[in-house]
Amino acid sequence: MDDQLKVADMTFNSRLLVGTGKYKDFEETALAIETSGAEIVTVAVRRVNVSDPKAPMLTDFVDPKKYTYLPNTAGCFTADEAVRTLRLAREAGGWDLVKLEVLSDPKYLWPNNPETLKAAELLIKDGFKVMVYTTDDPYLCKLYEDMGCVAVMPLAAPIGSGLGVCNPYTIRIIIEQATVPILVDAGVGTASDAAIAMELGCDGVLMNTAIAGAKDPIRMARAMKLAVSAGREAFLAGRMEKKLYATASSPIDGKFF
Repeated sequence: MDDQLKVADMTFNSRLLVGTGKYKDFEETALAIETSGAEIVTVAVRRVNVSDPKAPMLTDFVDPKKYTYLPNTAGCFTADEAVRTLRLAREAGGWDLVKLEVLSDPKYLWPNNPETLKAAELLIKDGFKVMVYTTDDPYLCKLYEDMGCVAVMPLAAPIGSGLGVCNPYTIRIIIEQATVPILVDAGVGTASDAAIAMELGCDGVLMNTAIAGAKDPIRMARAMKLAVSAGREAFLAGRMEKKLYATASSPIDGKFF
């Protein structure tokens, strides 16, 4: 592959990242992930069992030797909670590539950027490779990059909303100024949303509810795989120029009659 996703010191063939929550059981989780072609799976450390052998464990169904586990801090509302959660994850599984999210409130699940900044600084000093979830604010995204985050993950829309890419213009600005991967995280609802994010130039898309909440999660996983690939190809191909007026599809020079 000559178009791999590079995050920190790791490379991946798939640009689709998927979550492991909200499925009816671990069997469906595993099948959806396999069908999606994803190589990175996010794990909510506070909600998914990855260390207690007395209960069903995600690792029994989704092999951490086959997939890159990306522990995340879903459910954390302060920097202290997030840092503590990821330190425990590193002790449990040795993971240092992590997804940081600190939320503002339980209703809207909007990023709490002041607390996220504090947590990111502490985690980076502690040797973590931080992929950070944030609002689609170009200034903040650049700030996270400059402080040492290995990837920046602006939301497309609120978590679980399925509203799609609400602010494509700010996403384009974020991509334009970045030197680390930019991955849209949160808000994708269907395949066209994923394709739009990739056509804008995003390096990848992370989703959970869009697949797990579909009527047929396995089929949606397949659709998302194709959408991310198609969107990436369209971005690399370079779309035609938009025009106000019609242009003939066939050349008019050398007409026969």
